[in-house]
Amino acid sequence: MSEMLEKVTSAWTRAWSQGETKAFEELVSEDYRRQSKSGHEGLAQVVSQIEDSHRAFSDFTMEILRSVEGENEVAIHWRSVGRHTGEFMGVPPTGREVIVSGASFIRFADGKITEEDVIWDPREMLSAMSIWHLGDTRRRK
Repeated sequence: MSEMLEKVTSAWTRAWSQGETKAFEELVSEDYRRQSKSGHEGLAQVVSQIEDSHRAFSDFTMEILRSVEGENEVAIHWRSVGRHTGEFMGVPPTGREVIVSGASFIRFADGKITEEDVIWDPREMLSAMSIWHLGDTRRRK
């Protein structure tokens, strides 16, 4: 594992899985941008999402399933697990275990994370919370 891959995965895991956002904040550049289904976000929004996740899901953890490094970028395939015990996205606590998978594609320059593209399906989370069901093909009239 290269030094940069180790730095990125360690900071990312400490931030998302353990709520230690400082680890991630110290590794990103001043102009860090994240692209997700929500659009473009900066560091403040990402830190807020981490904090919201830890408040809404007890025992919230993020596990890196696989990570690979290319030239100036790292790809992380991840899985999050937590029990929905607090309000999240306007949904009151369900008490259900929620498992969501996704991937983050992180670019870096000069030893700092500059950009991140995140891919995950919010429907997977809503299905786990029994708010929305995947595969429901009945037609509505």
